[in-house]
Amino acid sequence: MYLVCGEALFDIFSDDQTDASAFKMEAVAGGSPFNVAIGIARLGGKSALLTGISYDMLGQRLAATLERENVSTKYLVRSGNRTTLSLVGIDRHGHPGYVFYGLGSADCNVHPQDLPTIGNEITGIHFGSYSLVVRPVADAVSSLLHMAGGRFVSVDPNVRLNVEPDIDIWRERLAEYAARADLLKISTEDMQALYTSASVESKVADWLDLGVRLVIVTDGSRKVSAWNRSGDVVQVEPPATDVVDTVGAGDSFQAAVLAKLAEDGKSAPKTALDALDPASLKRLLIFGVSAAGITCQRRGADLPRRNELVVDVAGA
Repeated sequence: MYLVCGEALFDIFSDDQTDASAFKMEAVAGGSPFNVAIGIARLGGKSALLTGISYDMLGQRLAATLERENVSTKYLVRSGNRTTLSLVGIDRHGHPGYVFYGLGSADCNVHPQDLPTIGNEITGIHFGSYSLVVRPVADAVSSLLHMAGGRFVSVDPNVRLNVEPDIDIWRERLAEYAARADLLKISTEDMQALYTSASVESKVADWLDLGVRLVIVTDGSRKVSAWNRSGDVVQVEPPATDVVDTVGAGDSFQAAVLAKLAEDGKSAPKTALDALDPASLKRLLIFGVSAAGITCQRRGADLPRRNELVVDVAGA
């Protein structure tokens, strides 16, 4: 089972009316780690979410959604703090922009002493997004990183500079996680935000030197690239997709990669990672981009289920 660590919130989508004085809104449960945990479960994997959840009505809805999606709620940290809201705007290309309301809210207000004991059923831990950098939750998940032991560790920074604008904090935290991660997945958008003067290849080399065993770099609708410590470099072209929006596409890719590693490793993702050669790595990436493509055809982070993901990875 994967333990996914990070935020849980509601994304608020507005309609396309031009009246500046009034508009309708639609709220959808989300947050990158929340989405990843659900995505793993929808693809037949086992997952739990470690996050702060409010006792308010929105927090109750988040917890109920996790239960309905078969994500374990054993590791939720309950509090009286409010639930974070994220206002989402979609541009004409389907790309989202976010404005967050809720620093000091339940998902940000988890302290190291609040962490539950991690059970032996947890074989992999995934970390991501602004929970890496916003205190006190950043200190809590950092302490968990250092207690991971021999468990599989993955990280996706999913950078949100409008939550924490200090790029140096993001860089420091990501370096900390890279030193202990087996898998690091990052978008070119995040790379450009954090490392404006460095090439993708040089940063990948740095992370591999730190000990990361597999680095995956996504680039929107362009090729996904992966590097491992054996010197293999594999690229996959995402399928052509009629895009509604790209909300949750990266989360869907991440969930699919994690679910496939657990599936191939018979619930032990490290075993599958050990067995990756160029052919199996290509199949892994195809599985990920296929899942992301389905999500892009829907509004919001509506990640695919296993029976929807019919893709010929065997012949790749």
